Amino acid sequence: MTLSTWLAFFVASWLISLSPGAGVISCMAAGMRYGYTRALWNIAGLEFGIVLTMAIVAAGLGAILAASAVAFTAIKWLGAAYLVWLGVQQWRAPAFGVDAESAQRGLSGTPRQLLLRGFLVNATNPKGILFMLAVLPQFIDPAKPQLPQYAICAATIFCTDLVVMSAYTAFAARVLRALREPHHVRWINRTFGGLFVAAGALLATFKRAA
Repeated sequence: MTLSTWLAFFVASWLISLSPGAGVISCMAAGMRYGYTRALWNIAGLEFGIVLTMAIVAAGLGAILAASAVAFTAIKWLGAAYLVWLGVQQWRAPAFGVDAESAQRGLSGTPRQLLLRGFLVNATNPKGILFMLAVLPQFIDPAKPQLPQYAICAATIFCTDLVVMSAYTAFAARVLRALREPHHVRWINRTFGGLFVAAGALLATFKRAA
């Protein structure tokens, strides 16, 4: 991979990471509900989901997914159902005021739960696989060994997305600290719950290009 090709992919990675989506909603919801430090586990899960997506594309399985209507539909509905489920859970989350006691008592998201949650948000999204399938080959030189090129691309988007998701999470965590009243927290929970459900509904309407 030449330097100019990598720089072009570097720019594309920032645009991909900054674009609003289920990952951004997940980060902001986790940051506002759990605080920045604990929500880092959600970010780690999201990044592992991206790495899996790129591995699927690199292995050629993305092309199979794109060609198989059954596989595509199954993954699409799984992802949509999971986002709706997250929305319902967020909507029904306890409206504790944000203080040290409630952070320990009522907002307990274990690292394992947050890691899995973030991972599933990206891993069950066929839009991400098809998007990578459309974008990645443009930066891969077929005349050169492909594994190192895919590894470079994976490391690049991993780093850019990590920075962007961390920024979204930190911003949400700051807002969280400013909104201490239970009715504020309830409004936030329902807002992000609605966004998760909307993201699930949008994913359910997604169709493959002909």
